[in-house]
Amino acid sequence: MNVILLGAPGAGKGTQAVKLAEKYKIPHISTGDIFRANIKGQTPIGIVAKSYIDKGQLVPDEVTVQIVKDRLEDDDCKVGYLLDGFPRTVAQAEALEKVSKVDAVVNIDVPLEKLLRRITGRRVCSKCGISYHIDFIGDVKKCSECDGELIQRADDNEDTVKQRLDVYVKQTAPLIEFYKSRGVLINVDGDKSVDEVFESISEKLG
Repeated sequence: MNVILLGAPGAGKGTQAVKLAEKYKIPHISTGDIFRANIKGQTPIGIVAKSYIDKGQLVPDEVTVQIVKDRLEDDDCKVGYLLDGFPRTVAQAEALEKVSKVDAVVNIDVPLEKLLRRITGRRVCSKCGISYHIDFIGDVKKCSECDGELIQRADDNEDTVKQRLDVYVKQTAPLIEFYKSRGVLINVDGDKSVDEVFESISEKLG
């Protein structure tokens, strides 16, 4: 099963992707994770990506498409895959169609005004990467799993988040119509608990 997760930044794609990948036994491919690994390693692609991400802009299509194409050629993708964070533009979707058939596109829908609070309140462990939210942890500064320091990602500040949401509306939202026209779009109400959203997606994917 080849699945794409769509949704604005903060809609919960990453959280759902981990659960769905485990349920369906397919690899979870996050372009964000791939880029962050390259940024941390200061690779040529990472340096280019960072210059865009820090401004809340999308990484150029040709860079992102090449990274995804390379990943889909790995052996573990022969049984299927779960794409999280790609495609982000219609041009990327058209490029993906040339190399792989998509079975289902899950759009996790959350009101934009709620997403701003979700993202700016997010804190991530600097060691193990687990995500928390200040609405639930308050002033806690340490990870409950590994005692690592909890930090706010550079691209999670309010100004950058507003820019990211604006970019999403202009460039990524048209993908909803693109995949609707292909007959593979599944809409899910993302303004619910993690478990409720997961159950809804699982029910529709079968």
